[in-house]
Amino acid sequence: MKKYIIPLFSLLLLITACSDDKYERLNEDPKNPESVPAGFLFSNATKSLSDQNANLNVNTNIFRFISQYLTATTYLDEPNYELRERNIPQNHWSILYRNVLRDLKDAKETVLENEDLLTQEEVDARIAQITVIEVYTWQFLVDTFGDIPYSEALAKDNYLPKYDNAAGIYEDLIMQLIAINSDFAGQGFSSQDLIYGGDMAKWQKFSNSLLLRLGARLINVNATLANDAIQAATTNGVMTSNDDNALFTYLDSPPNTNPIWEDVIQSGRNDYVAANTIVDYMNTLNDPRRMAYFDDNVSGYIGGTYGAESPYGSHTHLSDKMTDPSHPGILMDYAEVEFLLAQAAAEGVGGVSNAASHYENGITASITYWTGDSSLAAAYLAQPGVSYNAANWKELVGKQFWIAMFDNPMQGWYVWRKLNNPTLNTAAQSGNPVPLRYTYPINEQNLNAANYEAGSAAIGGDDQQTPLFWDED
Repeated sequence: MKKYIIPLFSLLLLITACSDDKYERLNEDPKNPESVPAGFLFSNATKSLSDQNANLNVNTNIFRFISQYLTATTYLDEPNYELRERNIPQNHWSILYRNVLRDLKDAKETVLENEDLLTQEEVDARIAQITVIEVYTWQFLVDTFGDIPYSEALAKDNYLPKYDNAAGIYEDLIMQLIAINSDFAGQGFSSQDLIYGGDMAKWQKFSNSLLLRLGARLINVNATLANDAIQAATTNGVMTSNDDNALFTYLDSPPNTNPIWEDVIQSGRNDYVAANTIVDYMNTLNDPRRMAYFDDNVSGYIGGTYGAESPYGSHTHLSDKMTDPSHPGILMDYAEVEFLLAQAAAEGVGGVSNAASHYENGITASITYWTGDSSLAAAYLAQPGVSYNAANWKELVGKQFWIAMFDNPMQGWYVWRKLNNPTLNTAAQSGNPVPLRYTYPINEQNLNAANYEAGSAAIGGDDQQTPLFWDED
């Protein structure tokens, strides 16, 4: 597993923290320290989360296929939704539980063990940062699988955790974010914070924006909780500009590069082209983001047939911007926040109003982020196929939200499942419909069989077409 650069201070802590007794150190393994600084664990977990969200390695993450942003040139199992051959659900599951949640749990315990060295405000702030990433990761798992091990998942003495109800997990996550809103006043992790560099005001906005995301999922399935979550988020303060975007900082040299660069450029492979699904929509609207998302390597923009062989030289590639080694990973951005507010306003939830303004703000934020030119957004919004119309808001918001989530593909998948827009293609080779969830890992079936069976039965069957609890629109 690739490790992020350890800050000098953390390195010194690793060297000196074990014991003041020089003779006692002779009995310690320097490659396996008993105590790892909380900041290092926090950095490592955040990087693992960002890598898993961003990468397009078919062994671990096919969200860019499922959302039909990309398709394959030759190896077609994944864009035809074959998940088991490469054990994709297991790899996704393991990365989030082991590399993210376990490190975050250890980081939280380490902060609390050393709280006598910190002020209470510093403890609260660091626990709050950890909690935000924990909540993000738990939601990531629920939105991928449905019911999952939660309350017993990280217990060191329980290797057979039960599956918790996904709706109940959501309620607990919402309560956690509401509870920590006042905990961002102190100094949190700073040099180890690879998202905001210790800017706690932005962490607070990220927390409330994530609360908004959770609340929006519950529209139409739990109106009371959705209303409470969205109102709390907007009252306490969500992202208000692209300056607030939760972006993970990658570097321009290995081993800390964006995984897209690793999978496309460093690997030297030509396995991916733009899917005709997104290219056709963007071509119809003359979308200015095409030049940021894609390379101008063919005459015009030509997407490969989704789920069919699509020769690399004949179809549109990812842009240099997307494949730059230091291209930031997007965990959440202002564009997403505005589209979630547009959805809430259109549904009349959470006291949010003026869906048209939020919709326009979302488009403007996305185009400005990718092109740096707000005038392009104004011209784009003036088109009849883009301008807001309350009568068909789901089609408009769904399509524009989905286009804007091109570099945050899990959220693109959410948009399609929740709003039933835009229309996605049937996989050409298999004829399979777009999955509504990942199936559970094979290891769960083999090693945690009783709980797997109970969890599968609770959601209506372990099938790609079993909808998640919030997918009822």
